[in-house]
Amino acid sequence: MSKNSADETPVCCCIDVGTIMDNTDCTASYSRVFSNRADAEATLDALSAKAREVESEPCQITPRFSEVDGGVQMDIDFVFACQAETMIFQLGLR
Repeated sequence: MSKNSADETPVCCCIDVGTIMDNTDCTASYSRVFSNRADAEATLDALSAKAREVESEPCQITPRFSEVDGGVQMDIDFVFACQAETMIFQLGLR
């Protein structure tokens, strides 16, 4: 029995990492409403610094700001070179 196939090892609860991480989801998204633009930009700077700690190649960071009731909504997409970096970044925010 091969240990490389999730279909071949159902009894031991083993899964090949390739069945979970296939490098198709390399984007982490963040969205939050802030009371003002300065707080949003401070959070953008902090999150960007965390992304830079994880990246092996430059992470593409795309922030969007929009005025909403109660403040400023910030939406950010972080596109990493691989899915493992995306997961490391997301876990680091928890």
